[in-house]
Amino acid sequence: MRFPARFEGRSAVVTGGASGIGLAVAGRLADEGARVSVWDRDAKPVAAAKTSIPDLHAVVLDVTDPAAVQAAAEDTASALGGIDILVTSAGVTGPNHTTWEYPADDWRRVIDINVNGVFYCNKAVVPWMLKRNWGRIVNIASIAGKEGNPNAPAYSTSKAAVIGLTKSLGKELAKTGITANCVTPAAVKTAIFNQMTEEHIQFMLSKIPMARFGKVEEVAALICWIASEECSFTTGSVFDVSGGRATY
Repeated sequence: MRFPARFEGRSAVVTGGASGIGLAVAGRLADEGARVSVWDRDAKPVAAAKTSIPDLHAVVLDVTDPAAVQAAAEDTASALGGIDILVTSAGVTGPNHTTWEYPADDWRRVIDINVNGVFYCNKAVVPWMLKRNWGRIVNIASIAGKEGNPNAPAYSTSKAAVIGLTKSLGKELAKTGITANCVTPAAVKTAIFNQMTEEHIQFMLSKIPMARFGKVEEVAALICWIASEECSFTTGSVFDVSGGRATY
């Protein structure tokens, strides 16, 4: 499919961009003319992404390391001539347990990646956007952050925190040319399903009125519109892509 060159001259960072939703977003941004950098912790998928996306810039890093994130922002801005767009797709689901049985180490890991990692990336990239007084930040949360999924307390909490962070950041940047929004997908079948029990997967499917999982291409299409110049009067907002599941 051919897309318009909406992002010609723009530079974009996609965290977790070597697989799943992140890879679909990175590919579409590149197809529409953006210079793209993928930040991901897994070197092998990063190498594969480089073969599928021409001229892809990449940094292998752990988003829970603030120094590494800061260094990645500097390296990327130097390589791509700045940073105009940030999409934070890096994340984990964690195991499925009730709150009272949830392992504390898993709780800390999920919060560290899904919340702290998003904060570090937003913090590192905003100053580069302020230099141009233009930018688009799209943080990927989840419908679980609005409704709370049983047996996924850490994931649900972390995604609620991403929504709160995005709303705060959007208001802080409201008088600049930078917007900060988030998307809340219902379940989208990617490799992240490997972290969940089959029972939990079927529970998520049962909650979707369309009776199917989302596609990465559908989420990427929405994210790329939010990241475009067309989406200019919306900030601190939450965009559902849930097959009818979202109720508010």
